[in-house]
Amino acid sequence: MHSSLNRLQAVFGFFTTVALVVACLAAVSVVVFPSDATASVSLKNVQVTKGRPHYYSTKREEYAQLRFDLDADLTPLFNWNTKQLFVYVYATYSSSDKTNTLVRPSEAIIWDSIIDASPSPYSWDVLKEKALSVLPASVTGKSKRTTKKAKPSKKNVKKKEEEAQPGVMRLRGQKAKYQINDITGRLAERGNVTLSVGWNVQPWVGALWWAPATGAVPRTEGTIVSSEAFDFPALKGKKVEGQQESV
Repeated sequence: MHSSLNRLQAVFGFFTTVALVVACLAAVSVVVFPSDATASVSLKNVQVTKGRPHYYSTKREEYAQLRFDLDADLTPLFNWNTKQLFVYVYATYSSSDKTNTLVRPSEAIIWDSIIDASPSPYSWDVLKEKALSVLPASVTGKSKRTTKKAKPSKKNVKKKEEEAQPGVMRLRGQKAKYQINDITGRLAERGNVTLSVGWNVQPWVGALWWAPATGAVPRTEGTIVSSEAFDFPALKGKKVEGQQESV
């Protein structure tokens, strides 16, 4: 005769085993799910200034500010196991102001965003909202008043369509969140700069999936079109050679 504690332990062990098997199946099932996302980025504007790029900077240095255009369709990355998607735009530039092919180029993230997956029809928030809409007003404590519904504007309709399909991005003249600065303090006229797009799929259970251009494993499929190579411009307000700095 088993005691209540033994029975409880047996039920809990069976539950954890089933949960582990279901989690493994969910993590493996996304391998067969198509993930052919597309993204392209192009430079809009860039300028290099000298100052303190951050409030905690102790010295003046050169830093670059960029604006870019981004077109992306990342809807194939969302499936039943996707919790959220981390998207970022990064710049790749020469690590030295001298021509040296042996030096590995530097990378700096200039913009990022987190896109949440659409809520499941069986999620707690959705089920709670459906349950409250069915209950009478005496239970919920809210009075059902008949009010005239305003006609939804085109802006709200477009916003709802974008929320229904997370991952569709179309940005024009987007300002970078983060400035680019170098450890040397010099950045002007640095050449061979390109912008590219990367992402990280964060699932409910399983491994993190990365964009194909990052080289990390595991990675998703997809087509990423980087920007054309450009050079950082000369320092804004650059002094003429031989001119003394005014106090």
